[in-house]
Amino acid sequence: MELVRVTEAAALNSARWMGRGLKNEADDAATSAMRTVFDTIPMQGVVVIGEGEMDEAPMLYIGEELGTGSGPAVDVAVDPLEGTNIVAAGGWNALAVLAVADRGNLLHAPDMYMEKLAVGPESVGKVDIDAPVIDNLRAVAKAKNKDIEDVVATILHRDRHSKIIEEVRAAGARIKLINDGDVAGAINTAFDETGVDILFGSGGAPEGVIAAVGLKCLGGEIQGRLIPSNDLEIERCKKMGIEVNTVLRMEDLVRGDDAIFAATGVTDGELLSGVQFKGAYGSTHSLVMRAKSGTVRFVEGRHSLKKKPHYVMEY
Repeated sequence: MELVRVTEAAALNSARWMGRGLKNEADDAATSAMRTVFDTIPMQGVVVIGEGEMDEAPMLYIGEELGTGSGPAVDVAVDPLEGTNIVAAGGWNALAVLAVADRGNLLHAPDMYMEKLAVGPESVGKVDIDAPVIDNLRAVAKAKNKDIEDVVATILHRDRHSKIIEEVRAAGARIKLINDGDVAGAINTAFDETGVDILFGSGGAPEGVIAAVGLKCLGGEIQGRLIPSNDLEIERCKKMGIEVNTVLRMEDLVRGDDAIFAATGVTDGELLSGVQFKGAYGSTHSLVMRAKSGTVRFVEGRHSLKKKPHYVMEY
């Protein structure tokens, strides 16, 4: 529950920039607020997925230490604003999100593309990233006791996914194309109310690890495969001990039996409502989950903006 304060702060700060066309400013606002609140959390945290390498990011860089220095030793993966373009345009499904696991249990995913396949609890063990699209759609339809025409796949709207999109449509299934934010896309597969059954396609590898923590808490599944685009990225995979064509499964992405996932809506989405400002206060809608207990909490927050001055940004 302490960790949801971190995502709430990031969401409140970045939401000030919604629709202003300034994605970098929105991201900086989320990062600054998240970093400030992390300092109050009793833990010995180390950023393993963050805003970049030390020489690229002023804060929440890979290797940065977080927390008060007391408490559990943990790996921390953060995406202070998943969906910078979404916020800049005032679109749907932007999140402030983080994941925490015991030290050494999160894959230190390099900043490259990852092919992904994600499903909710009913379809665990029934899908295969190496199988044809139609076979995975049929498997999900059978697992969820529905016709293939009622299955909804979510896919990032990119030219590179044109073949997948064509195959899903040829199978008779439906598609929800998203412009950004595939952490939300993956997590949504585990909630019936979102209307999403499966996620296909490639996106950022760091986001794949964060999504894996969320799905671990929910009893879902994600499979991934790193897609290096040049020799330097191939070399990074080798240094990590990962064969380029190897399928990464849940235990490769997040090991152990315990992990925590927290997210707060920045803009409205299928699962979480976005930040609303009501003059003297702001409202937030968050999700916080723990894998060990299986507890899933939705948290509605009302925040006095006068008593939280670091949420008020100059713009």
